Amino acid sequence: MSLITSFPPIATPDARLLILGSMPGIASLQAQRYYAHPHNQFWPILGILLGFDPAEAYAIRCARLGAAHVAVWDVLQSCVRPGSLDADIDATSAIPNDFAAFLATQPQIRHIFFNGGAAETLFRRHVLPTLPLAGISCQRLPSTSPAHASLRPGAKQDAWRAALGGLLQPPA
Repeated sequence: MSLITSFPPIATPDARLLILGSMPGIASLQAQRYYAHPHNQFWPILGILLGFDPAEAYAIRCARLGAAHVAVWDVLQSCVRPGSLDADIDATSAIPNDFAAFLATQPQIRHIFFNGGAAETLFRRHVLPTLPLAGISCQRLPSTSPAHASLRPGAKQDAWRAALGGLLQPPA
């Protein structure tokens, strides 16, 4: 098994909320972009919530997130994981991203949302013990992954809208 590495964050200096995944899956690693699996609901959900076409070019979608003050990253910087399932992450190999440095450059972030239970668990296990989050709220959202098939896309969208709706500011 080989070591896999996540991507740099999508972030602008004025980001106010951070959405965290666990680690990019195979499709994302191959495409070198966040949430590249064609059945992942991340881009369709954010497109609906922010009023953009989720089929736009990746750079444009990233710019739309930035304009809405949304940052995206993964909890882990690297790990050993065969395949794409979070359950297959070798816990002894998990290295978290440097959240202390990241949050120091992102002083306006006041909300962290976890894209699924694995991201939340990894964050609470590997990051939270070393990083005080005074003034930052944390909340888990249903995973947008196609592996989380027990919840239909419409229900995922409703949950994301309920949690983020009042915080998101669609670009003018």
